Amino acid sequence: MSFQVIGTGSAAPACVKTNDDLSQFLDTSDEWIRTRTGIGERHVCTTETMSDLTEWAAKRALEDAGVSPQELDLILCSTVRGDYMTPSQACVIQKRIGATCPAFDVNAACSGFLYALDVADGYFARKKVKKVLIVSSEVLSRLADWTDRSTCVLFGDGAGAVVLEEGDDLLSLRLTADGNWESLVIPQVHGNCPFDETQEEDPFLRMNGQDVYKFAVTNMAADLKCVIEEAGLTCEQVDFVLPHQANIRIIEAAAHRLPIPREKYVVNIEHYGNTSSASIPMMLDELNREGKLKKGDILAMSAFGGGFTTGAGVLRWSK
Repeated sequence: MSFQVIGTGSAAPACVKTNDDLSQFLDTSDEWIRTRTGIGERHVCTTETMSDLTEWAAKRALEDAGVSPQELDLILCSTVRGDYMTPSQACVIQKRIGATCPAFDVNAACSGFLYALDVADGYFARKKVKKVLIVSSEVLSRLADWTDRSTCVLFGDGAGAVVLEEGDDLLSLRLTADGNWESLVIPQVHGNCPFDETQEEDPFLRMNGQDVYKFAVTNMAADLKCVIEEAGLTCEQVDFVLPHQANIRIIEAAAHRLPIPREKYVVNIEHYGNTSSASIPMMLDELNREGKLKKGDILAMSAFGGGFTTGAGVLRWSK
């Protein structure tokens, strides 16, 4: 006995920036970005905070589930950086929605949603919880270097949430980490301690695109194959694949290695860009609200991120 998804929610900032908008101050173009990434536009926080996005996504998921905040036994938030170093973003969510349960953050970069599902699975397995809220949220626009066209065009801001309760819909789950910090890193800004000789001058996201591409394609295909087999299923039985929305070329290259029709891969990167750990729950909410999911559907998920973490899993949809 583990869990089932009983509610989904998502939120994105009101401000939308197209590739043409970015070309006004970067040496780039709509064609250059689209052909290399599949991205046409992204949502960017201007007046909103991450706390706003997480609150909105959480409330929508709770409403969809028909669950009150007081019924929650645990809140998990996956994010690379919340609005504060402390308290955790999960505690901010708890306060904003009026819950009283324990709350803490999980940081596994873009794999964070899958890592949070695994944490929740452990609580359900020990019968410590009956209802859990997971919110995955990122505001990478505030961590990107907007003079670096190779990275800043990739990312968007957003939040996705799910409400879980006891059930048996988690069919398999796999997590890995390589420990690589050189290929994708966001340095921590230090204080002004006069004795600290390790202070970082550059606080922005830096990435070796080729390293990430090779890692992502290889591991996304391998992880999906692994979790589908561990679920006792075949690729033909999968109804939807929800891949992390990092780059359309990565998704297509990984898809080419598996006998799953391309049309089963859910893609919304054109409108949101890479929203890191929020991408999979945001896609799940879109599918749910558009009525594309039916009871019994098999969903395969796969993500990869900084630290060269990966997460993959198979869920049965029974909402």
